Amino acid sequence: MAFCRRQVRTPTFILLFMRSGLIAGGNWLIDHVKLIDAWPAQDSLANIVGLSSGNGGGPYNVLKDLARMQAPFPLAGIGLLGDDADGRRILEDCKAHRIDPAQLHVTRERPTSYTDVMSVRDTGHRTYFHDRGTNALLAPGHFDFTATRARIFHFAYLLLLDALDAAGEDGRPRAAEVLRRARAAGLRTTLDCVSTDAARQRAIVAPVLPEVDTLFINDYEAEAVTGITVGRGEHLDRAAVERAARALLALGVRDWVLVHFPEGACAASARGEVCWQGSVRLPASAIAGTAGAGDAFAAGVLYGLHEDWPMPRCLELGACVAAASLRHPTTSDAVAPVAECLALGRTHGFRA
Repeated sequence: MAFCRRQVRTPTFILLFMRSGLIAGGNWLIDHVKLIDAWPAQDSLANIVGLSSGNGGGPYNVLKDLARMQAPFPLAGIGLLGDDADGRRILEDCKAHRIDPAQLHVTRERPTSYTDVMSVRDTGHRTYFHDRGTNALLAPGHFDFTATRARIFHFAYLLLLDALDAAGEDGRPRAAEVLRRARAAGLRTTLDCVSTDAARQRAIVAPVLPEVDTLFINDYEAEAVTGITVGRGEHLDRAAVERAARALLALGVRDWVLVHFPEGACAASARGEVCWQGSVRLPASAIAGTAGAGDAFAAGVLYGLHEDWPMPRCLELGACVAAASLRHPTTSDAVAPVAECLALGRTHGFRA
């Protein structure tokens, strides 16, 4: 179960009362998931024991998860696709899941991005081989917030979008311009990243944080940006996690920082609240793969934020949606309506 110190209900800005919906922009791609019997040593062989494909990339995953959760608000995407079979597949999938594709632009300059995901059958650990494709060309000009009435703009993934990671006229990554324009248009901004080397994490993530209302970040990324070692597994240092979250707030995050890891998540607010939530104790036999679990967690939290839930309730749903996603090798195919996801937490319980 979640607990929160000094918890107060997050104030809702009057500007958001007349808004509804979530728009997500950034990486759109197709994941080709290969379930393998073991991770091979260099120059040796592993057997592929299962093969599937599905949605990939932060915006695509989060939006499809929300659709499968039966979110009662509009969903829309922003991104750049290739004029190819994968691009057409994404557009059709969005239409099938009531995701507005009006700002999913198409180009012939590069193919639609894709990732080969190698998921180890017995451990669930996965390794990614990624082709940036059209995502490398996504630029501020592709984002239009003038007509949207959405409440939340979710941006993902920073550090995997070449044109938006590059410095703009003010010296900051051009993603900061996109987030600033979203905030100016009245949207609540949320951000997710990918794990890369520490120096690049600090150089690209830290400058955009003043434009971010809610930050999703994992333990590795939090360490890289803040320089605070938080530990792993049984060596996780809870006090260090809280220090890292507060350090990210000090770098400019405006409302909430959510640090997540396999055992659970910690949320810290600019008002001094700290909330903890354990992950669902899903049996190992029920886990088919971990691809997309972080985005599923974000989808659950974003659902709650949109509906003005208190943070402990948002975290509980996030943990349950993440658990639901683990039941299939693809990122979203096992995500279910909200009540079914929450039932997983009641059935299996939560880690301490």
